[in-house]
Amino acid sequence: MKSSAHRVSNLFGGAGTTRGMALMLAATFTGTSMNGVIRLLSADLHPFEIAFFRGLFGLLVFAPLFARHGLAPLRTARPGLHVLRGSLQAIGMTLGFLALSMTPLAKVAALQFTVPLFGTVLAFLILREAVRTRRITALAIGILGTLIIVDPTAHSMDLGSVLVLCSAATSALSMIVVKLLSRTENSMTIVLYSTMLMTPLILIPALPYWEMPTVQQLLWLALLGSLGTVSNICFAQALKESEVTALTPIEFTRLIWSALIGYFAFAEVPAAETLIGAVIIFSASTYIILRECHLRKRVGGSESPNS
Repeated sequence: MKSSAHRVSNLFGGAGTTRGMALMLAATFTGTSMNGVIRLLSADLHPFEIAFFRGLFGLLVFAPLFARHGLAPLRTARPGLHVLRGSLQAIGMTLGFLALSMTPLAKVAALQFTVPLFGTVLAFLILREAVRTRRITALAIGILGTLIIVDPTAHSMDLGSVLVLCSAATSALSMIVVKLLSRTENSMTIVLYSTMLMTPLILIPALPYWEMPTVQQLLWLALLGSLGTVSNICFAQALKESEVTALTPIEFTRLIWSALIGYFAFAEVPAAETLIGAVIIFSASTYIILRECHLRKRVGGSESPNS
């Protein structure tokens, strides 16, 4: 029995890799479930208010940290960049939550795969990273997949799709800022400032639409915050347990979870163009991610890490 378990472990790259893959699967499920709760709550509460409570319940998670360490986690040498990231997070979350209130879950999941595509373009424009033939080809293929889903020549180019793409672009820009911050800041400080800043920023656009949540809605909002926190923790731990190359393909399960939740909870059936476009976008995005990981390991070799 032990030998069989050992062989299975080796098949997936070791026990750590297997745990990492399981954690990533949990992260995709809880993250997609959070989207389902957002969709459910948006029938009665404005998405901006839902986004505020998502930030608020996420902020409460840090209370024990302050109780133990005081204000030490807030020490930073780059407050300006933290403000920028917090603002980007607020914009991206409000746009994403608004899109979820009007767009099928599977379509949202499919278009969210464009984040690495936007990241490639922004890295070229802001960080001056060289982008050569292979990445340009992958980027073009990803854009083709996006066009298949949104179809700008027809009536299917809806506001929800535009909002998802804007949210994805904002998330990609936020990741660029994280790259800059990570040179001097630890990850806990980055996440802490982001949550602290984005929550009051989201409250500003939420106030005109404010409605006092019922007890039942507060319970759903608490679940929303819990799912988001669990998803982030599982995602972070998965990256510690396993290589990105093993985890990236599991990201595609977000589309599967979205299709299942959308069908059983909201009677949504994914359109064929959504599924086809999702496969194309995900394939292009996965190539970009895996290519970057592969070339980072070859720094110092004969091949450029920016090819």
